[in-house]
Amino acid sequence: MPEISADVRARAIAALPMEEVGKKLGFWTGTGESIRDIVAHRDLLGLLIRRELRARYKDSSLGVLWSLVRPLAQLLIYYFAIGGILGLAKGIPDFAIFVYVGLTAWTFFVEMISAGTNSVVDNSGLVKKIYLPREIFPLSAVGGALFNFAVQFAILLAATAVLGRFPLNVDFLYAPLSILVILVFGTSIALFLSAWNVYLRDVQHLVEVAILVLFWASPIVYSFKFVNVALKGNWLEQIYLANPVTLVVLGMQKAIWVAGSHQPGVQNFPPNLNIRLLIALAVSFILLWLGQRVFSRLQGNFAQEL
Repeated sequence: MPEISADVRARAIAALPMEEVGKKLGFWTGTGESIRDIVAHRDLLGLLIRRELRARYKDSSLGVLWSLVRPLAQLLIYYFAIGGILGLAKGIPDFAIFVYVGLTAWTFFVEMISAGTNSVVDNSGLVKKIYLPREIFPLSAVGGALFNFAVQFAILLAATAVLGRFPLNVDFLYAPLSILVILVFGTSIALFLSAWNVYLRDVQHLVEVAILVLFWASPIVYSFKFVNVALKGNWLEQIYLANPVTLVVLGMQKAIWVAGSHQPGVQNFPPNLNIRLLIALAVSFILLWLGQRVFSRLQGNFAQEL
């Protein structure tokens, strides 16, 4: 078969009709089209999630078990330093379970935000070479974080069963609601930050600092009762409870920390926690929509910026 020359190939390509890809959509009307585009590339999204997990645990003998090392190390540090030396463990029953519940939720959020912020920059090669919905990069980071969270959550439930503290009550329904809130909220923030990080690389460094500060804005190593005693339900406490991550940590504790739910005379949880979580879920969905629309508006110049 004769070989086709480069000139003939170029003329054949030039004769093809123009097909618009990555077209800009209206801010209010483009959501549906963006979702359909992401769904059409769902196989690629799955491949990116698997690639991220393989890269994370490549040449590792323990594999996915390494996702437990950091939270377990943090648990030991906080248990002995804060629980033992500072004495908080005496006022918080089942302190180890209490801390690990909070760390599990917090680690999930941090992995979504950290990996999501760098996701577009880390995949600059693909962004510059082919067209695809760029949202799949932060979504793949969220998918990898969700997998690690599922492993840690399973270990957490197994630990409660071994210790005879398995949550067999209606409060366990707080767990799926809390997970949904943190998943939607974290995805919305990952979309925002991943887009802005392309244009302003300082974003990834600001995120690292913010994570260090925000860790102490949630009752992970201290109980909510200390916040309630200090702020006495005033407006500062309401601002404290406006943080969706704080509500998620409290919701997970309500679901799994059995000893805290049955501690008489102690307010370990704010009133109407279920309503607060539902409001946080509604706000998170709004933020998710806004995050996707902002991402869609900014992604047009990703290739040039990278």
